[in-house]
Amino acid sequence: MQRVTTLYRGGFVYSPIDPFANAMVVDGGTIAWIGGDDAARVHEDSVDEVVELDGALVTPAFVDAHAHLSQTGAALRGVDVAGAPSLAVALSRVADAARAHQGRPVYAPNWDERHWPEGRPATAAELDRATFGGVVYMPRVDGHSAVISSALAAASGAQNQPGWQGDGLVSREAHHVAREAFNAAISPAQRRSDIDLALRAAAAAGIGLVHENGGRILSSADDFADVLAAGERGDGPQTLGYWAQLVSTEQEAREVAAALGAHGLAGDLNIDGSIGSRTACLREPYADVPDHRGNGYLTVEQVRDHVAACTLAGLQAGFHVIGDAGVDTAIAGIEAAAELVGGDVVRRARHRLEHLEMIDADGIARLVALGVTASVQPAFDAHWGGGEGMYAARLGRERAVGMNPFASMLAAGMTLALGSDSPVTPFAPWEAVRACVNHHTPEQRVSARSAFLAHTRGGWRAAGFDDRGYLDLGLPATFAVWKVGDLVVQAPDDRIQTWSTDPRSGTPGLPDLSPGAELPTTLRTVVRGRTVHDAGAFAA
Repeated sequence: MQRVTTLYRGGFVYSPIDPFANAMVVDGGTIAWIGGDDAARVHEDSVDEVVELDGALVTPAFVDAHAHLSQTGAALRGVDVAGAPSLAVALSRVADAARAHQGRPVYAPNWDERHWPEGRPATAAELDRATFGGVVYMPRVDGHSAVISSALAAASGAQNQPGWQGDGLVSREAHHVAREAFNAAISPAQRRSDIDLALRAAAAAGIGLVHENGGRILSSADDFADVLAAGERGDGPQTLGYWAQLVSTEQEAREVAAALGAHGLAGDLNIDGSIGSRTACLREPYADVPDHRGNGYLTVEQVRDHVAACTLAGLQAGFHVIGDAGVDTAIAGIEAAAELVGGDVVRRARHRLEHLEMIDADGIARLVALGVTASVQPAFDAHWGGGEGMYAARLGRERAVGMNPFASMLAAGMTLALGSDSPVTPFAPWEAVRACVNHHTPEQRVSARSAFLAHTRGGWRAAGFDDRGYLDLGLPATFAVWKVGDLVVQAPDDRIQTWSTDPRSGTPGLPDLSPGAELPTTLRTVVRGRTVHDAGAFAA
């Protein structure tokens, strides 16, 4: 590719090296200069291209620290039942898809029975009638339970596995085998097309790096390889992969990671499930099912051995964990690993936990002492938090207000990395930042700057890279350009001075993230110097 130099000027450049910067020069794949518009004039005649920003905001590209790319692409081309106002409408959409697909399998993800007047999921019998006996996989919004048609139940043997709840509703092992059977029917070409579709959606959202969470019960080794290859092509966001496979020895950890190209043996290696499907492992029973505490999938000893093996192999270990009893297992296992191989060695490995929704102050302090990063999803609080939300319905209000304690984590010194868990929630990084700022629990709200850093630098730090995720000289030119309404402009004493998009008015901050404010629109996303999304706002 021919090396091109580009001057961006006339906007706001969000960089730690110059709070008043309005311009930036990109030389090939590297940031070569950042400064003010007046100083930028010296570069006009030496660059290949000049981009007039016209007040646009330039920031480092976002990092989505938890996603499932092929499933995201499949959801984007699948049946929209998430937006259906009722179960009846959802079933009608499934029937329309079955006719359009002419008998091919139907994927209908992200339903939530709480949003339907019927107050329940579909049944296998209803899916059978809608598709004339076709194959349907219909996962709940949290991805930890699903409804499957009779044809898929028969093909997968789900009805013979733990977690078969009758009439097509599956969780645990029954869900795993149904998902595996459904995924096996997707052709390699379709899978790669789905991955590309998802990466285009990520680029359009201003995302420059995606942490893929794969595993044997989530996707396949071929799927994982396709995701990593797509991220290296250079025509979209970068990808970095975590593989969810339990190991018990250093040699096994090295062999698995090397065979797959995995950055770590982490991600959705499930200690428990989710609140919505009532599979998260709780200390006390669910409020709406008083005799049920969820499911624990791993023991303290298994966590200990996995963390110790990965630590000795120089790899990140990690787990999916949501419920407070599940968190207890995670902490006890990591502490036991630290006793085996040494606390300093464990801390240097920067192990990570995904979701980490139900954790108290003592648990946070113990994880900080172990150097553990939290990969969290602020959209979960936005969707399911509050006194009338799903958390309150499942757990009761008292426990619900303690969910997703982002401010407590940051105050204790924990590194946070923000993600979407797409397709559970869509690629929408500014919405995630706003969800942090406007957390349902006021005590857990964090500043826009802290949330933004967690969605940029935090994502790189969670993967062990401290020198990425911000705009500075000599760093890779990975950034996004945004059309914004109002920017918060800071006075020299750090007080908010005014709202403005005039580059002369002061030090630009971040967009207005108050409820109802218009969020930024992506004009361009650049990854390592290559434009991977362009809305056509800038003249050639």
